Amino acid sequence: MEWYQVKLFVAHLTTLSMDALHIVGGFVGLLLVARLFRRPVTDARPWLAVLALELLNEWSDLTVERWPEMATQLGEGMKDIFLTMLVPTILLLIARHRPRLLVPVEDTERGAA
Repeated sequence: MEWYQVKLFVAHLTTLSMDALHIVGGFVGLLLVARLFRRPVTDARPWLAVLALELLNEWSDLTVERWPEMATQLGEGMKDIFLTMLVPTILLLIARHRPRLLVPVEDTERGAA
């Protein structure tokens, strides 16, 4: 089964739209890649790996599909990249710059004894 057929199968199996799959795929992909590389999400390497995989995915779409208007197809590809990278980017930025939003502050750090 070709990659495009796998994506269609997953979309039908989950009843999620392709756009929703990009959002979910980006988030799950980031967590899986971080786990695989044994790196925290504060490290840019898992984020870059997800970006590389998404760019490969969009390249695949360009070679498999031919839309009547190339501008429309390219715009749709850019939207897919945006949707895929949105949650990983937010998670990376929060984890780096506002980690207390993700991890509770210990009572000892609040001054309670």
